[in-house]
Amino acid sequence: MDLTHPQSTLSLGFSSPSPQPSPRHNNNHRTQIADDSISLQLDSSLREPTPLAPPTIPLQLLESNGAVSPPHHHQDDEIRLLGHCVKRRRPDPETTTTSSSSSSIESRRNSVRAWGGAPLHAADPEIFEIMEKEKQRQFKGIELIASENFVCRAVMEALGSHLTNKYSEGMPGARYYGGNQYIDDIETLCCDRALAAFGLEPENWGVNVQPYSCTSANFAVYTGLLLPGDRIMGLDTPSGGNTSHGYYTPNGRKVSGASIFFESLPYKVNPQTGYIDFDKLEERALDFRPKILICGGSSYPREWDYARFRQVADRCGAVLMCDMAQISGLVAAKECVNPFDYCDIVTSTTHKSLRGPRGGIIFYRKGLKPRKRGMLLSQGDESDQYDFEEKINFAVFPSLQGGPHNNHTAALAIALKQVATPEYKAYMQQVKKNTQALASALLRRKCRLVTGGTDNHLILWDLRPLGLTGKNYEKVCEMCHITLNKITIFGDNGAITPGGVRIGTPAMTSRGCLESDFETMAEFLLRAAQIASTVQREHGKKGFLKVFLGNKDIVDLRTRVESFATQFAMPGFDI
Repeated sequence: MDLTHPQSTLSLGFSSPSPQPSPRHNNNHRTQIADDSISLQLDSSLREPTPLAPPTIPLQLLESNGAVSPPHHHQDDEIRLLGHCVKRRRPDPETTTTSSSSSSIESRRNSVRAWGGAPLHAADPEIFEIMEKEKQRQFKGIELIASENFVCRAVMEALGSHLTNKYSEGMPGARYYGGNQYIDDIETLCCDRALAAFGLEPENWGVNVQPYSCTSANFAVYTGLLLPGDRIMGLDTPSGGNTSHGYYTPNGRKVSGASIFFESLPYKVNPQTGYIDFDKLEERALDFRPKILICGGSSYPREWDYARFRQVADRCGAVLMCDMAQISGLVAAKECVNPFDYCDIVTSTTHKSLRGPRGGIIFYRKGLKPRKRGMLLSQGDESDQYDFEEKINFAVFPSLQGGPHNNHTAALAIALKQVATPEYKAYMQQVKKNTQALASALLRRKCRLVTGGTDNHLILWDLRPLGLTGKNYEKVCEMCHITLNKITIFGDNGAITPGGVRIGTPAMTSRGCLESDFETMAEFLLRAAQIASTVQREHGKKGFLKVFLGNKDIVDLRTRVESFATQFAMPGFDI
């Protein structure tokens, strides 16, 4: 289109209808066009006459049904822009009504409700069906995995809340996004409750509640305090340690990030007793000189001698860190030795015996370091302050993680409030009683337990005298709706064919089970072992699991287990 032509008029719309002949107008009269179009006319001073002027063909907006909008007579606002006259249509009060506006808003609301308001069973029946099956599995089964537990309804509600919508990278009062004033309140309250739950003074201890897991928490400590290649030392995994403390397979493969980015050397338990061999630990630590010495593990049924660990750490110049993930509930309830009395840093999961959401937490010392014996009061300076806080917080974010999961933070705050109550202390006391009852029942039946018993919430059952592997026994129990987990036992060649199982009592204690109930569970466990031994003796280890498909003994035991388990309530939901 030639914009310099005296008859040229540019009208913008959504679509162009078939050309229509334009009415004749004189040079001083402006052409009227359809609703919502914009008409541009050139100033007459800029026009150049041409001998042949084609008729004006304005473009007009179409209605939704494709019809051309009829002309309306109303006033336009005129704007002069670079010599052009731009017309902007004023809203027509006669055609813009309240009812049509309300109809448009309601239509948009309905559109949002259609995708955002559907319940799970309607929005995704496939996922809903699988979730319901898992709910039934939990209700009908006996849960004996030491690292699992059941949360309360309030924790579930927080986890499934609107808090998951908010992005909150950073720390309270120092976020990378706006709109976090209430998220700051939640995280600050959660930190306060974490310190209170473990009886810690905020002047001496700080806490970070943002780690996604205890493995993340541990790696944040390493990242904050160490350089790549620095040395750490923790309990060997086959001895009951955790892979996040560093682990190599027998062929030298580095299994965990702790061993990939840092140099790790384990200490071990005494093969005859199952207890930590502190003499060899100290000898290795003085040779290896780790920068972080780690106490705590996944499968150690006895008390931890933190005082001895402190002595070793001081002798080799190491920071002493405790991973109390397995026993944090016992620590909070003061039902075991307190690692906070001896350690510089303490990490934990937030589920397991704490009965909170799945995540991690880091406690670190702050303030003045204690003076060494023989040091005068005038000695020492500002360098005697702990410097963990900034390093660890920076390692969590931005070094390793993005924004915290705010729904998890709120759920953790709820769980920690419960941890500080007398009812929770009574719960942890019952956990220990139940573990003792289960251990005694198995020992009376000539079962072999690592260390000969337990001081906490778990036992380690060595199945090698029965000729069974932990892997096969775990599968047999699962067929009977009993869940526990295979473990390596010291002296095994490796983690591929573990020789035992770990059994814990927190989950079933949360469902209301007492000592007599765990006596019954011991009978179920022994019956499963008898069935597995008989089948293995008759059919051998090859194709071991296929033999159990439809096995009458398995079906009978599963029926007994389900009948027993369904007597007890399930926290968080009703069936």
